Amino acid sequence: MLVEVVATQGSAPREAGAWMVVSAQAVRGTIGGGHLEFDAIAQARQMLSASESADSAQTLERRVALGPSLGQCCGGVVQLRFERLQGLDAAARQRLMQRLTPATLPVALFGGGHVGRAIVQACAPLPVAVHWIDSREGIFPPELPPNVRAEHSEPVQAAVDSIAPGSRVLIMSFSHAEDLDVVARCLRRQRVRGDLPFVGLIGSKSKWAAFRHRLEGRGFSAEEIAQVRCPIGVPGILGKEPAVIAAGVVAQLLQTR
Repeated sequence: MLVEVVATQGSAPREAGAWMVVSAQAVRGTIGGGHLEFDAIAQARQMLSASESADSAQTLERRVALGPSLGQCCGGVVQLRFERLQGLDAAARQRLMQRLTPATLPVALFGGGHVGRAIVQACAPLPVAVHWIDSREGIFPPELPPNVRAEHSEPVQAAVDSIAPGSRVLIMSFSHAEDLDVVARCLRRQRVRGDLPFVGLIGSKSKWAAFRHRLEGRGFSAEEIAQVRCPIGVPGILGKEPAVIAAGVVAQLLQTR
């Protein structure tokens, strides 16, 4: 059974479009909400157990008031849809997968070092499509998460022209010279296309001061340079361990969704 949140009112544990698939032995996905989900799983399995009946329902919609009916303090209302998946043909399964696949946030990550690897790991379970770019041969691990595509580009800044429109760009190569070239290429693309909503550069305030001066020397205006975020990451997250930096940076990316 597919259980999907089709609408919500007020405070609810998940948004419309959240789903889970329930079989007799397992559950994949989540609609959130503790008791709400527990109750929905029981409802789905009850419908499964009745599937052999000639008059068993193929779909069911149920309105759940979280406070009165389940004793949850969210206080909102959730509309759930239960849909039987047994017997779907290949075309119907394909349409279902397209409907359930969330929209992905495009991220262009320049740099295959320790922080870059930590960011890839942090993005692996998220609705993010990572285009991972480095100028060095053999820098990428042999196995990548399904949502990551690696590219060797020499010079590295040449890849800027082909990254997806709407990409959130993260720049953290092994070389400050490469970082500067990638930033400059991003700003040139912004002049023409204006389709990179986030350009982030790893580094300290002193690094950014030096970069700002060099970018001015390359003919970029103060308004253009102000499009670059440096330092990157959610303020207040301290620590220089790669995984800690990655947590702050990925959280900042999710704020741009």
